[in-house]
Amino acid sequence: MEKDSKNLKVFATTQNVVVSANVHRELPLEKLSNQLDNAEYNPETFPGLIFKIENPKASSLLFSSGKIICTGTKSLEEAKQAIYKIIDELGKVELPCEGDPEIEVQNMVASGCVGGKLNLNEIVFKFDNTEYEPEQFPGLVYKLTNASKLQNITFLLFGTGNIVITGARNSDEIMDSVYFLREQLIAAKELKV
Repeated sequence: MEKDSKNLKVFATTQNVVVSANVHRELPLEKLSNQLDNAEYNPETFPGLIFKIENPKASSLLFSSGKIICTGTKSLEEAKQAIYKIIDELGKVELPCEGDPEIEVQNMVASGCVGGKLNLNEIVFKFDNTEYEPEQFPGLVYKLTNASKLQNITFLLFGTGNIVITGARNSDEIMDSVYFLREQLIAAKELKV
């Protein structure tokens, strides 16, 4: 996902997709921890079973209610493949799942660039909903407001123009938010192209 804007690359690349799913059955986590490879279960410290798969590479949390949280994939397609792989593994240990899982995107994380340098020391004073403590971390946190369909988006901005985007639910929201941010920065005269 990129566009050349006056020879400066404006882009975003999905780095992580987090989905939830419901497999419509209770899961005996103790039993699963003994029967599944790459599974860890320690109910004294966390109520879910950690289960990792290799193809596609993903980590998941399985809960006794039948809920699954899956993370580590780079696309929605990979996330769905991971959920179905988990369901296959459950079937192999005689825990078949009925019907299709209800898969829902919870968060997408992407990295990208707005196509120019940023002066974070000025942006922190011009934009609301920002946090910037350069002594502790070189990035500025900016939560979008007044952008109805993008209201869950949070950016991490760096002086180089590189950004990290969190809170999106699909790839269109990721790119829309990058261009929305770019327009805000240009309007505030804070994007050096």
